[in-house]
Amino acid sequence: MNQDYAYKRVLLKLSGEALAGDQGYGIDPKVVDDLAEQIAEIVNDGVQLAVVVGGGNIFRGLAGSAEGMDRAQADYIGMLATVMNALALQDAFERHGVFSRVQSAINMQEVSEPYIRRRAIRHLEKGRVVILAAGTGNPYFTTDTTAALRACELDVDCLMKATKVDGVYDSDPKTNPQAERFDDITYMEILSRGLHVMDSTATSLCMDNEIPMIVFDLTQRGNISKALRGEDVGTVIH
Repeated sequence: MNQDYAYKRVLLKLSGEALAGDQGYGIDPKVVDDLAEQIAEIVNDGVQLAVVVGGGNIFRGLAGSAEGMDRAQADYIGMLATVMNALALQDAFERHGVFSRVQSAINMQEVSEPYIRRRAIRHLEKGRVVILAAGTGNPYFTTDTTAALRACELDVDCLMKATKVDGVYDSDPKTNPQAERFDDITYMEILSRGLHVMDSTATSLCMDNEIPMIVFDLTQRGNISKALRGEDVGTVIH
């Protein structure tokens, strides 16, 4: 294990949108390849890594239900979208020499293992990246909540939330140029201020189980490694 890293076992939460790159929809092979290259570096240095991936680049359950679709049905479609993203990530990881396993919360034995906590931990201990797909397997739960839940189950040292902004702001930096970024903030402050970092279920789960979280900008190459080294590349939530 490389001594430069502040965390030994981490869970990386990737939004589906992150995989779409500038095209805004679907999976951009260049983005996925670049991500795999960065992840190969930290895994080869001995960091144990689990990944929870969203499906918003293919289908969003909430958007579907807003259009009149049954919410539970829409959420299941969204979960299947995350499996597509997980398989794309697995392919890219293995092309970069990183062994990985896809574990799905919905049974799909032809393309993935079922999510089994102890098996996932064993994979991590053996240096394999575990890609966690299909959310929690339940409708009405976001992939943010999945990330918080799996972070607790897998006993990680840190939850890393990769976004398109460089941390948590007091208001939306896209619409307010005066928005201020926090270097660090508590979960309680996030809930009381109503800041949209993760949904309230995910935030409460991390707070109750004392899991620190780093919110950082994935579009800057090398930020995953920098965040793991404790460099100031985002907001630390504790």
